[in-house]
Amino acid sequence: MQSKPLTLRKFLPLSLFILLLPLASCQVKQEEAGRLPDVDITPGKLPEYDIKGPDVKVGVTKRTVTVPKVIVVQEQQTVEVPYIDVDLPGANRKERTITTEVEVPSGGYDLEVQSVYALNNELWVISQLREENPNAPRATVRVSDNIVINAPDIPVRHYIIGERPKGNFNEQYTFINDRQQIASQLESGRQLYQQQATS
Repeated sequence: MQSKPLTLRKFLPLSLFILLLPLASCQVKQEEAGRLPDVDITPGKLPEYDIKGPDVKVGVTKRTVTVPKVIVVQEQQTVEVPYIDVDLPGANRKERTITTEVEVPSGGYDLEVQSVYALNNELWVISQLREENPNAPRATVRVSDNIVINAPDIPVRHYIIGERPKGNFNEQYTFINDRQQIASQLESGRQLYQQQATS
């Protein structure tokens, strides 16, 4: 068997590869240790509002709100709702409707916002849930009450005096037996609204 001579064509790529291999490699040497920059992080803080000394005007205004009738049917009605205007110098105010809404087992219940307090940079809305007609036909409905407030935009905490009806919808509120359960906290706040007694 005769061996074929190595042609220049096959020899040239091989020799070119051998020549270029040392040129393609490089050497890396660490000269100095690295580290991340120092960053001073100070914790943030929510703005605080001192609502101890504002002018508070309470009146009545008309607003179109959603009034629940049956759990699947709601309609818009224009009704009179309490209007609270908190004038706090130097603070931005926002007008908003605050709604307390509870899912109940019959149409025999009534829900009313009784008072509003400014306390610990929050608005505490205290409402009362009463069963006025225990003989009302059983059907899941929602009862609600609204107030309109023009005040700094701070979080709202709802307390409802009365027994919590069953259902997940009502888990968003804190139910209490009577006002005495939170009376000591309310003393350190400022009352912005108190429902007028109806005769």
